[in-house]
Amino acid sequence: MDMIASLFRKPATAAILSLIGVIAFYVVIGGVDVGQLFNAASWVNYAARIGIVAIPVGLLMISGEIDISIGAMIPAGAMTTAIISGYYELPMIFAVLGALAIGVIVGTINGVLAVRTTVPTLIITLATLVAMQGIVLAGSKLLTGSASVPLNAPDWAKTVFGHLMFGGSHQVVIVWWVIIAAVFWFVMHKTKYGNWIFAIGGDKQSARNAGIPVDGITILLFILTATSASFVGMCHAILFNSAQVSGGMNDIFNIIVSVVVGGVLLTGGYGSVAGVFVGTITFAIVTKGIDFTDIDRNWSNLIVGLMLLVAVALNEIFRRAALSYAPGAKKRGTAPKPRVMEA
Repeated sequence: MDMIASLFRKPATAAILSLIGVIAFYVVIGGVDVGQLFNAASWVNYAARIGIVAIPVGLLMISGEIDISIGAMIPAGAMTTAIISGYYELPMIFAVLGALAIGVIVGTINGVLAVRTTVPTLIITLATLVAMQGIVLAGSKLLTGSASVPLNAPDWAKTVFGHLMFGGSHQVVIVWWVIIAAVFWFVMHKTKYGNWIFAIGGDKQSARNAGIPVDGITILLFILTATSASFVGMCHAILFNSAQVSGGMNDIFNIIVSVVVGGVLLTGGYGSVAGVFVGTITFAIVTKGIDFTDIDRNWSNLIVGLMLLVAVALNEIFRRAALSYAPGAKKRGTAPKPRVMEA
């Protein structure tokens, strides 16, 4: 019983239950062959694409903030890579550094505005989203005269960022996704920095009074979200040998849904990296798994909507269970000492 109670207090539990529910639905209603589904590359590649961005976005949301400028940063990273290496024919290393640099710059702007003003980060990053869309389009037209730029990446770049594995079906970004998830899991759940992020999301002023560098952590999280998005754009430009100014807008919704399904609350202070990882898998299977059924694909949005509602309800239930377990909270009637949330 204690083991079951412990599981229900973990943020990742909602994501796991959602994943089980989605697979069961497709098997029972859609007649999906589970083996065929798990061997498919389509949903894994898609999960890796949005998952690399979803993890830092999840951390940012745990801290109580949000970033929707990621929708513009994916094409920004792709176009930066293609223009530097494809159009101007500079060494690929400059293109890689350029794509990452644009993420650092935009993330820093978002973070500084978030900590220096009282404007909600939704509005700040909405402005950045629109501005970056204009910069990418106008910049591409000005520099190259086109909204699409071809790219011929060298072998080393293909191997590291755009390689196809397992017979040419699975993209190497899957490896990057797993590595990034492992690193962020360790930082978030095994170090003081994760504790700081949870504390900031729980009560920003109390965290500041406790000596936590709230402003520095917030800026760093915005840099991570923007840079991860530009990194994904760079990888896809290298993989497909081209970049376009369009794309990325749908990823905003998909990434945030994955994070929420993964057990992160929009109000902050609750969530886990493991939950976001599983939530991304769940969303990818919902989106791509319907292709393995006889169900009309037009129903996929309804399934996503219902899944999101169920996930929000489960998140609230498990959050209350976790708070009720807080050591000494009931006895003393005071808030427990902040501690790193279990995965």
